[in-house]
Amino acid sequence: MLLLRTLWRSPAPAVLLAPECLLCRRFPVGSLSLRRGIKSQRRRSHEEAWKERNKTVLTYIAAAGVGMIGLSYAAVPLYRLYCQASGLGGTAVAGHDSELVATMEPVKERVIKVAFNADTHASMQWNFRPQQSEIYVVPGETALAFYRAKNPTDQAIVGISTYNVVPFEAGQYFNKIQCFCFEEQRLNPHEEVDMPVFFYIDPDFDTDPRMARVDTIVLSYTFFESKEGQKLPLPGYS
Repeated sequence: MLLLRTLWRSPAPAVLLAPECLLCRRFPVGSLSLRRGIKSQRRRSHEEAWKERNKTVLTYIAAAGVGMIGLSYAAVPLYRLYCQASGLGGTAVAGHDSELVATMEPVKERVIKVAFNADTHASMQWNFRPQQSEIYVVPGETALAFYRAKNPTDQAIVGISTYNVVPFEAGQYFNKIQCFCFEEQRLNPHEEVDMPVFFYIDPDFDTDPRMARVDTIVLSYTFFESKEGQKLPLPGYS
């Protein structure tokens, strides 16, 4: 009887289950396989979407790069035309209104000194200088000046020039009727030529408050040797 009581009071021995069995109790084997399959499919879907997104981004980047290259080639001539039309960056306004030239009235009481400067690029072998250092004009009056270029070498050289006006704000009032800028000039060995600049200062110069203290304008030209594929500096920033 004592033995039976002892056996009845003794706890049942614990049964240790492997981790796999615990998982099997919580999640049936079929359910685990299904969940793993869904996760794998989702992972593949995300990877494919990521790859497609990367391809789209790379396409946009490549298109933008091609567009920027095209704009870089067109920027200089387009900017030059804009500067010539607006006088931005100290660039004299290209072209003129013939009717305005014929009818404009000089502002006699406003005398302006126009100084002339000439430079050549380091690779340019020409001798280039203004024929006059300065002249005095009034707004609404045409004026003529000359530069002289000489090729002292034994071979023909083709040159091309850029120009600007200082102060920059005066560029919009400095109108050139005739000049030699941005056009190729060929000089044979030891040839020397005079290059005219026919210009006027717009009468509105006198009414612009920004020009109230401006009594000197400097016109500068720089000659470069013309070579295929060469890019000239932007007007006003050379």
